[in-house]
Amino acid sequence: MKKTLQQAPLSPARREPRLRYVSDLCICYDGQEFEIPIRPPDISVHGMFVNTSTHFPEGAVINLRFRLTQSNVEVQTRCEVRYCLPGTGIGVEFVRLEAGTAQAIEKELRAFSKLRPHKKRAKGPRQG
Repeated sequence: MKKTLQQAPLSPARREPRLRYVSDLCICYDGQEFEIPIRPPDISVHGMFVNTSTHFPEGAVINLRFRLTQSNVEVQTRCEVRYCLPGTGIGVEFVRLEAGTAQAIEKELRAFSKLRPHKKRAKGPRQG
């Protein structure tokens, strides 16, 4: 089965576009390694959202490993848990992401944005 990329909708709160697909996602925390069933995460060059029912406390430092689907680049990085949505997942910020790894993520984002250009939203009248 061929894997496809999905781009998350760009919201005003986002600093940059996100990809919603990586493969081989694995988290290591407190000496335990968790293989995460693949559900599309939300990734940028600064961090990602990981769908998991496992609870991680805010501020926890974890090691994350995953593979970018287009380039097949394996990403291994330390992350800090910024927030946890119990039963849903965690938002993590990459800690000292290597320049080459950040470039690989940026390249993946650029490649996908060429495939699916952003649609401009029509602005409605302002309320109030």
